[in-house]
Amino acid sequence: MKKYLLYMVQVHLNFRRAELESLADLYNLSIDFSQYDANSPFFIVELENDQQAKDWIKRSILTRGIYEYWGQGTTLDELHKDIQRQSNFEQDLQLKFKHSTFKFEFECYKGNSKAKRVEQIETFRYLGFEGKIDMKHPQEVFTVIEEYTPISENVGGKTPTRIYFGRQVQMSNRSAMEKYDLKKRPYKGTTSFEAELSLVSANIAQVKLGTIMYDPFAGTGSFLVAGGHFGSLVIGSDIDGRMIRGKGAQVNISANFKKYGESSQFLDVLTMDFTNNALRNNLVIDTILCDPPYGIRESIKVLGAKDPERFLGKEDVEIDGEKAYLRRDYIPTKKPYALDSLLDDLLQYSSERLPIGGRLAFWMPTANDANIETIVPMHENLELKYNCVQEFNKWSRRLLVYINRGSTFNGPSNHGIKRSKDNFRERYFNNFN
Repeated sequence: MKKYLLYMVQVHLNFRRAELESLADLYNLSIDFSQYDANSPFFIVELENDQQAKDWIKRSILTRGIYEYWGQGTTLDELHKDIQRQSNFEQDLQLKFKHSTFKFEFECYKGNSKAKRVEQIETFRYLGFEGKIDMKHPQEVFTVIEEYTPISENVGGKTPTRIYFGRQVQMSNRSAMEKYDLKKRPYKGTTSFEAELSLVSANIAQVKLGTIMYDPFAGTGSFLVAGGHFGSLVIGSDIDGRMIRGKGAQVNISANFKKYGESSQFLDVLTMDFTNNALRNNLVIDTILCDPPYGIRESIKVLGAKDPERFLGKEDVEIDGEKAYLRRDYIPTKKPYALDSLLDDLLQYSSERLPIGGRLAFWMPTANDANIETIVPMHENLELKYNCVQEFNKWSRRLLVYINRGSTFNGPSNHGIKRSKDNFRERYFNNFN
């Protein structure tokens, strides 16, 4: 086994471990998380080889990169001594890269040294590298990572308190955030999910190459785009036909996939009430990833008449000899629907349609009231794997991830039970008073 240093970003701390665990599970890697510190950007792990490290981190969003661990110290002198103390220093570290082209890089966490970097690099001469320095396309990149204690919240440290050294093995997939930035997307809306957490959600949901991912509340397709990025064939639906149609042939969900060169990953989207799902029963759905409507922008609605008695007989209305509901311009009636009921429907559908081991991941809003318990929806056939919280001021949203364990799994259930104390939409607009 070899030691590797993982360098993570200090954002969305609630989501980092879930992403790392999900990716490790996806590639059948055994990772010991007993030394994982949720507040630290550094994590030393043991893996069999570089390939395992590459597989693990190549699609990660909440890490910067993974490095073959060579040593650490509170000062450069301590670092050099630690490197030379490594049992595999000569054979696996020093001699293996003796003739490789290389370059040195420096990373600083919460500070920046004014030290002369060329002079610092010279202190590594004992490594005995004889290859040429190549700043553009080196065979190996050796990285010095300095950790600082900041002077204040807005002022970084000047002297490193910990220095790590390692060989770069794999950088993460954070560049995808730039590619899928909403500002550059042809088709988006006020409720479009940001690129970073869309991609993180897809990782935790284990969206993968050659599988089918379904978003039943697709909107402008943020999660469909994330799923396509990771190689899944994606299909979506939404009750609002305006979202599905977009603003013409050049500004719709399909146009987003064309922009990213991923049209082959896009199966289709359709206007559909999820609670009256029309997808054929034998369509294999490997993953369900979505952001159900919270009822903030508009109230949650499903097909049906609010007052059935008043609507009675209107299904027979004809226009130009054709039943009105058969016309392409027909706008069906809708009725209000509770968020609890919608989530119950989502869990039930997932238990029926996902394969054993398949994942359901969705976002749910909750108020941050200290005196109100957050009750997460549960289903007897679904295991709640992750409950990751993104906090705002007076409310939060949670990424809930479930694994389908099948009918033999008898977990807790609160199906059909009202979990929300009050209507979230009303409380939101009343500033949670």
